[in-house]
Amino acid sequence: MSSRIAWAEGGNRPRLHSVPPRRPAVRVAIVAADPFVRTGILAELRDKPGVQVVDAREDGGAEVVLAVAEAGRELGELLTTTPNARLVLVAEDTRPAELWTAVEHGLVVLVPRAEATTARLLQAIADAHAGRGDVPPEQLGPLLRGLSRLHHDVLAPRDLTLSGLSRREADVLRLLAEGMDTAEIAAEMTYSERTVKNILHSLLSRLGLRNRTHAVAYALREGMI
Repeated sequence: MSSRIAWAEGGNRPRLHSVPPRRPAVRVAIVAADPFVRTGILAELRDKPGVQVVDAREDGGAEVVLAVAEAGRELGELLTTTPNARLVLVAEDTRPAELWTAVEHGLVVLVPRAEATTARLLQAIADAHAGRGDVPPEQLGPLLRGLSRLHHDVLAPRDLTLSGLSRREADVLRLLAEGMDTAEIAAEMTYSERTVKNILHSLLSRLGLRNRTHAVAYALREGMI
């Protein structure tokens, strides 16, 4: 364990103070349609503590993508290289369609371009990495209304919820998490055991999960139940 020595005032015996370990730097990819904008941001962030700038083309290399939207440029084209990273988007005027594109690509923080100072970008990267969402109020309202329309027009007619589960799937997983077996779940939901097994099979196949335990763990981790 690393430490440093501090001498007591007027004494000759050292005191040891533990130095907390440094947190790993957040791996950040910078994407921008304008090469001059990208070069400027790279120059600002490259040597900042807590940030490690990586190549956006590296598969899985970035934990956070910092993208700068440009008027008249297709946002989706910027965001195709890092599908699993959390997104910080810098934009001046974001139309609803662009906002939904950003959400589909992992949007966590939206920074108005006028506020994009170095300190603000560093805070946005830290927030995105920690999962702390930050969207300006004028964008949050349309986003929430869009989610409501998505649920009403698309998901509800298909018996799906915004969690990605159907109500039946959510109920089965909740009862599994409470320790019930298939027969008990069937009795609780007034289904046949075959129906419960079919619900579980469909869920496991769609989400690529290995077994019931994996499904419950996944649902709890993702906040689905």
